[in-house]
Amino acid sequence: MLTNDILDRWDREHFFHPSTHLGQFARGEAPNRIVTGAEGCHIVDRDGNRLLDAFAGLYCVNVGYGRQEIAEAIAAQARQLAYYHAYVGHGTEASITLAHMVLERAPAHMGKVYFGLGGSDANETNIKLVWYYNNVLGRPEKKKIISRWRGYHGSGLITGSLTGLKLFHAKFDLPLDRIVHTEAPYYLRRPDPSMSEEAFATWCADQLDALIEAEGPETVAAFIGEPVLGTGGIVPPPASYWEKIQAVLRRHDVLLIADEVVTGFGRLGTMMGSEHYGLKPDLITIAKGLTSAYAPLSGSIVSKDMYEVLMRGTDEFGPIGHGWTYSAHPVGAAAGVANLELIDRLGLVANAGEVGPYLTRGLAEALAGHPHVAEVRGAGLLSAVELMADPGARRFFEASDKVGARIVAEMAARGVIARAMPEGDIIGYAPPFCLTRDEADTIVAATRDAVEAVLPAKATV
Repeated sequence: MLTNDILDRWDREHFFHPSTHLGQFARGEAPNRIVTGAEGCHIVDRDGNRLLDAFAGLYCVNVGYGRQEIAEAIAAQARQLAYYHAYVGHGTEASITLAHMVLERAPAHMGKVYFGLGGSDANETNIKLVWYYNNVLGRPEKKKIISRWRGYHGSGLITGSLTGLKLFHAKFDLPLDRIVHTEAPYYLRRPDPSMSEEAFATWCADQLDALIEAEGPETVAAFIGEPVLGTGGIVPPPASYWEKIQAVLRRHDVLLIADEVVTGFGRLGTMMGSEHYGLKPDLITIAKGLTSAYAPLSGSIVSKDMYEVLMRGTDEFGPIGHGWTYSAHPVGAAAGVANLELIDRLGLVANAGEVGPYLTRGLAEALAGHPHVAEVRGAGLLSAVELMADPGARRFFEASDKVGARIVAEMAARGVIARAMPEGDIIGYAPPFCLTRDEADTIVAATRDAVEAVLPAKATV
């Protein structure tokens, strides 16, 4: 107990936690959880509580916790060669092998992989490559990047600007210049309730087209989007959305960056989200599922056509002036190799594609008819429940009511971890790919009971 008390004090006095109310945490007004172990879909805290992690950490522990194959690969690599850089042609067996494995799983038109550490630095790399690309082509004015409101692409200066959530802009002097935002494919929140999904997809594409025309096509370099909106609410797009968006981009010679940090390597029941939605991106961002978060690693997958231009640039200007100290870190790469092998061997992509829809159906059935449930949605092993004060009138709860956070807290009290998503009362789910139907049923039951505890069906608001 003394050790735990010391840990709690050190935690509040010394540890700067991300995405945390700093004052409340430091004063002891907000709870903490010190995690000591995990296996499969469950984590264990220092007090012995065992919780089903229905969000896989941060959408990232895709193969589940406690996979000894990955731990052993990390240890073996660290013993043999803990680190060497990737600059000026240096490589390791792990990094070279992983690059090959990634490209085996990527769309056929992709050509090279640049490795970093996290999704944020991968998207920083992507934007630098887009700017370099247009400079090589003699188009120095073609530099603006279009992102979407509610998109999430990181927390850096450029990536935080790309992120279309006000929490990541407020008081940080973001977004920076060159970053502009367009509409999100969020059908539930469409401007005209009479719109069909097809009409809404057309409207989103028309909005993008008008924005490019207003900014000047000669100034717009790239469009970045997640195949499925993640942190912005776990929102699958209308069926024809990506077809219409890509037509606009081709018409204006605008590159496409597919941010697959969440959807890459099986989350949607296909190896890549680009495959799922018929995307042909110029750059693909990967991270979380690359190693299932057993070690930090990210990547920027570059198309063959784009890489040809980058090579032309180095022929003209010399070696490309970009790199991170820990690019292609061999320990992270070894984790990636073992992780992708495990995904294949255990058939986890297929399991995600089967158990994910089962979870979404279960949530929809359990919450059917509840007066405050506006929508249950999902794609693959991504699900969300959105709550409103009056769904028919699309009237939201007051932010001060903290409905989503309260429901998530009730779920945790019932042994299940879900995530309260920002800018709305949205409960998000992204479990490990090894989730079973019985575990999905546990998530559904905890959700149903937590919603009823916070929002009794017979109560009025």
